[in-house]
Amino acid sequence: MTRPTRQRDHDRQRVGDEDAEEDEIDIEAVEDIDELDPEDFDPEDLTRTADGELIHEETGMIIEDEQIDPGPEWRAFNHNERQEKSRVGAPTTKTMHDKGLTTTIDWKDKDAYGRSISSKKRSQMHRLRKWQERIRTKDAGERNLQFALSEIDRMASALGVPRSVREVASVIYRQALNEDLIRGRSIEGVSTAALYAACRKEGIPRSLEEISEVSRVDRKEIGRTYRYISQELGLEMRPVDPKKYVPRFSSELELSEEVQSKANEIIETTAEQGLLSGKSPTGYAAAAIYAASLLCNEKKTQREVADVAQVTEVTIRNRYQEQIEAMGIHS
Repeated sequence: MTRPTRQRDHDRQRVGDEDAEEDEIDIEAVEDIDELDPEDFDPEDLTRTADGELIHEETGMIIEDEQIDPGPEWRAFNHNERQEKSRVGAPTTKTMHDKGLTTTIDWKDKDAYGRSISSKKRSQMHRLRKWQERIRTKDAGERNLQFALSEIDRMASALGVPRSVREVASVIYRQALNEDLIRGRSIEGVSTAALYAACRKEGIPRSLEEISEVSRVDRKEIGRTYRYISQELGLEMRPVDPKKYVPRFSSELELSEEVQSKANEIIETTAEQGLLSGKSPTGYAAAAIYAASLLCNEKKTQREVADVAQVTEVTIRNRYQEQIEAMGIHS
């Protein structure tokens, strides 16, 4: 019985010696870390933990440990919990004349518990809604802005453009209103021109013809107002790339990706030769699609392509002849 006891004591002593050696190594490492300069570390050796700490993997040194959490103090695990615990409203937006900061009276005629209110209360709420709508605008400038922004929202919905375009259009109209560029022009004309400028600025392909279809003013006035506000506000607009119209036109014509690729190739090749200068991008894209459909054996008539692109057949024929000659293709 004596031998195993001595063996255990020996093993325990050996383990203790190893721990002591490790402690000595750790102490030396700590002393070395104190002498290190965080600026000398390679950024690739630094790791950001889930808690927001920035550590050096090799030495274990913590470079950054004080992180500011911009989130709320409460936790939520699904959408309903976030809605119930949130104490803030929707973010401000330029698409509303008051930036969305005012409150509105609900139209459902129900109390806080979801129960229907009496007829007397309903008539009272109707009057309150009416006066609340009236006092939201304090002067003619705000009424002008309210009407214009509602027009932009209506036209943007009809065109199916994203939310970012509406925000940019609202900012452009506000700038035009501050610079007093609305005087002598219709609100509809300036708001439509602002929407067209926003589409071009955001790279959303919408032609003047498409914009005029959803507007209450004609194409000539939209173009004239757009040129005026872009010049006065210093809006830097690049020429529209015809290739941006190719996917949408091809989709409406039910053409394959092969035709789209060929149309883009035609546009790139002929544009490098200077044929695009001074030409309508929609007509140029339509002619390229027509030529590509013939080359890929998915023939579409000039009438079908013209209807989709909202150009004339003469335009397609002229651009088509120029493109195939530049490409060295014999019709």
